[in-house]
Amino acid sequence: MIAFLHSSVQMGTHILFAVLGGILCERIGNMNLGIEGMMLLGASVGFSAALSSASPLAAIFAAGIAGAAGALIYGLITVSLRGNQVVTGLILTIFGGGVSGFLGKELSGKALPESVAAAFAPRKVPLLSRIPILGEIFFDQSPYVLAGMVLAVLMYVYFRFTRPGLNARAVGESPAVADASGIPVNLYKYIHIVLGGFLCGVGGAYLSLVFVPRWQENITAGAGWIAVALIIFSTWNPLRAVFAAYLFGALKGIGFKFQGMEFRLPGFRIVASPQILDMLPYLATILVLVFITRKKQKKYQSPASLGLPYFREEA
Repeated sequence: MIAFLHSSVQMGTHILFAVLGGILCERIGNMNLGIEGMMLLGASVGFSAALSSASPLAAIFAAGIAGAAGALIYGLITVSLRGNQVVTGLILTIFGGGVSGFLGKELSGKALPESVAAAFAPRKVPLLSRIPILGEIFFDQSPYVLAGMVLAVLMYVYFRFTRPGLNARAVGESPAVADASGIPVNLYKYIHIVLGGFLCGVGGAYLSLVFVPRWQENITAGAGWIAVALIIFSTWNPLRAVFAAYLFGALKGIGFKFQGMEFRLPGFRIVASPQILDMLPYLATILVLVFITRKKQKKYQSPASLGLPYFREEA
């Protein structure tokens, strides 16, 4: 069981980065459906940078910049030009898939440099790794995994206790009121959108640099769309995002662990279908979304201005 939960954390890490990036964007009122595209950009550019530089830091930075560049395009269209956020996000996903496919032609079949693979290898955290059960599950992982958990905590503190974080939440709830209070609405939007894209790119690079680790066509396999749903599941709370991402990783792990196994009951023989098991994470996501959307409490609701363009002249 410990080994299963250990691998579940690994399977949910790229989702965690993507969900955190999406929360940054949606907290200020912009719905970005381009998470999948930004993850693909990060995965392909990060792997390419790792091959050319043999530097883990350069690979992560390049992946983040690729995701941030995609987010900047999205921001220019939706913030400055007041374009439709849903359509722009979908176009960003198509764009990211096309660019990653183009770059991937030169990346297939190549192995990561040893220096990069060693930098992302699992290692024990002093003291914390000695905690019974939890230490083995969470604190004997790649530094990439640990960075995701730390980032979630820092983001929670940012939105909950800092003035810039509270200003960002105000922009997401009512940009007109925030503008009247002297908060630079467009600046806050651009900063959070670009930083969110950076995290999505880093999340995509986790797949090509750590989890796989090699380049595969469509390496994200729809993880960006799952992240969009888990943002709602986590109710835009970074700490709940950790639980949501690792739960998805556990459900994904069930498919690998039990596929093809036989369960014998009196008079019956049940074979675990790989297709049915692969459906479990997505079925669970649908059920959770139904549950969340039925809740009427304020803490379960999205930012009030989510998906709505802000026209200062109409405020």
